Amino acid sequence: MDAIVEMTKSRDPEQYEFHQAVKEVVESVKPVLDRNPEYRQQAVLERITEPERVVMFRVPWMADSGQVKVNRGFRVEMNSAIGPYKGGLRFHPSVNLGIIKFLAFEQVFKNSLTTLAMGGGKGGSDFDPKGKSDNEVMRFCQSFMAELFRHIGANTDVPAGDIGVGAREIGYLFGMYKKIKNEFTGVLTGKSLNWGGSLIRPEATGYGVVYFAAEMMQTRDETLEGKTCLVSGSGNVAQFTTQKILDLGGKVVTLSDSAGYIYDEKGIDRDKLAFVMELKNLRRGRIYEYADKYPEAVYTPVDPNLDYNPLWNHPAQCAMPCATQNEINEKDANNLLKNGVYLVSEGANMPSTPEAVDIFIDNTILYGPGKAANAGGVAVSGLEMAQNSMRLSWPRDEVDDRLKQIMHSIHKTCVDAATSYGQSGNYVAGANIAGFVKVVNAMLDQGLV
Repeated sequence: MDAIVEMTKSRDPEQYEFHQAVKEVVESVKPVLDRNPEYRQQAVLERITEPERVVMFRVPWMADSGQVKVNRGFRVEMNSAIGPYKGGLRFHPSVNLGIIKFLAFEQVFKNSLTTLAMGGGKGGSDFDPKGKSDNEVMRFCQSFMAELFRHIGANTDVPAGDIGVGAREIGYLFGMYKKIKNEFTGVLTGKSLNWGGSLIRPEATGYGVVYFAAEMMQTRDETLEGKTCLVSGSGNVAQFTTQKILDLGGKVVTLSDSAGYIYDEKGIDRDKLAFVMELKNLRRGRIYEYADKYPEAVYTPVDPNLDYNPLWNHPAQCAMPCATQNEINEKDANNLLKNGVYLVSEGANMPSTPEAVDIFIDNTILYGPGKAANAGGVAVSGLEMAQNSMRLSWPRDEVDDRLKQIMHSIHKTCVDAATSYGQSGNYVAGANIAGFVKVVNAMLDQGLV
């Protein structure tokens, strides 16, 4: 098992996030390989940790000033054993091949857990849409799709949105695909409602995070009603996580962006949340403006000299990290426990470092890893694919009911898998084992390909 991790590191020594994701899965599935020796003979770990295909390309585009810019584009098609590649596109300066590989690898297991027929992939660019005009974003998206179109399709690879890629970007990307291919097909998800999008899709990841948290709470005969929650981020996932917590009677006291965070002890009610949505979705403003609007809130800018995030150092019972990878470190995890947090449901992908995860598991708190807790987004993307194939649009309540059922199923699958391998209550082991077994068995059914 150690040899697999070391091989991954030696092949791509700079891809730290990918190493982290591989190590977590490899450690979790060791009992599975011990019980199924044929898996080792068939080298399933070596095969599942190597992408089926990696596409990397340049993206030239023109700024409003007339200056030509060049960014890098990526698409990692990780595994298609149970369906076409499915996973988002991320536009952010931090994007590199290692980040995309880690996200694609996580996506394989996340998609497997949804019960839908979707493989795993991920893509993106180091382009930063922040501060760009609509025309600049459009020109970039058109250039990006001018290459990506060769590698995707409704039955091959279906991208979606992620950080920096919302309805605006999906629209520009789809328009270019349609022009090049001369076809209207469900090649992208996260589309606007009036041309093929699904109700609940914008809300799905955030809603799913809270539905999964509620499922975990039920194992202790508790609910989210009356619970204080710490939420990071202020984008799509954080907004709808907050909304669903309010629906279930909880209180959210924090939100953040890359520059800092706000703490509102009174709670972020529906009017305040509406202000955040307008601020972030329409004006593309910064979270410090919340404290300007609501003086009872305290804004704390990011301090690069701190080795912990003060957002996670407030009294609460629940935490929902919805910003980015590795945002909760060992000190943050200890601060959460010290302040009374006993449930963590991850809205971002791998937002907790390995040291933080160990602390959560060792203290037997309710810890839902991202590949299980935030699978609601890709689940509803899968439902959007189904609706596109049938040229139908399901009502909001129907999609929401399907999402609740999928999150219930994911929770049960994780619990059952962990219990069957002697790790009852360990959602990390349960998610990794359940996702791994389903994908690996499909790979073996299809031969050495």
